[in-house]
Amino acid sequence: MPSPAALSPAQAAARLEEFTVIDVRAPGEYAAGHVPGALNIPLDKLPDALPALKSASARGSLLVVCASGVRSTRACEILAGADIEAATLTGGTSAWEGDGRGLDRPDGARAVWPMERQVRLAAGSLVVAGLVAGIRFPAARWLSAGIGSGLVFSAVTNTCGMASALSKLPYNRAPRSTEDLGATLEALQR
Repeated sequence: MPSPAALSPAQAAARLEEFTVIDVRAPGEYAAGHVPGALNIPLDKLPDALPALKSASARGSLLVVCASGVRSTRACEILAGADIEAATLTGGTSAWEGDGRGLDRPDGARAVWPMERQVRLAAGSLVVAGLVAGIRFPAARWLSAGIGSGLVFSAVTNTCGMASALSKLPYNRAPRSTEDLGATLEALQR
């Protein structure tokens, strides 16, 4: 499968009005700041959104965004498998903001760490906890081995069960005032 088209922040900004922008981060990450006009469809909900995204892509180009470009590239691969063409934003919202471009933030939104950083903290903490507990209880080292194996599996399959679990935590959920997935899908079909 060919790699999706990748646009730099400058290229995307120059053509932003041409795109339907889809942000595939967790709702809390999206609420903490997103590319102007982006609609939130978390990566784990993407299969449910395929019909609406196909409809939207028939009317114009799709630009898929995440924090760093990893999840948006995966989303583009999923979309390509459903015959939906989309481009990804190189470097994600981090590069967008680093390029001096503003992010939209709903009123009252709080900053949330990007999911990759949350996964690194959780995985690292569990590995250290397993090693420290293993001094007294040798079987606890299996926790570290399990987390390490999970990280290898994550890299090989380009999926992340830990990110999926962390996205369900309250601070990763959008404030009640933001749109829900149903309203987003409805907007895409118009």
